[in-house]
Amino acid sequence: MEPVKVGIREFRERLAAYLLESDAPVAITRHGDTVGYFIPARRKRSVTERAALKKAAAQLDALLAAKDITEDELVAEFKSRRAAKHR
Repeated sequence: MEPVKVGIREFRERLAAYLLESDAPVAITRHGDTVGYFIPARRKRSVTERAALKKAAAQLDALLAAKDITEDELVAEFKSRRAAKHR
């Protein structure tokens, strides 16, 4: 499912609507750059969606294990590259 893109101001102004009514992921942008995602938790996921999420999580775990990388190291690398990009 492709995320809906909204600016950070719009997301903040319509937060209640996104929290209570949205059933699609939302990519939150600032000056055109994605700064975060909101993934609704209220909607009940289908068996197929849950299976796909479990498969994706297992694949990520396998990739991290194969490269001997922890989740914390992955997050630190992401933050470092993101900070370097914005300099």
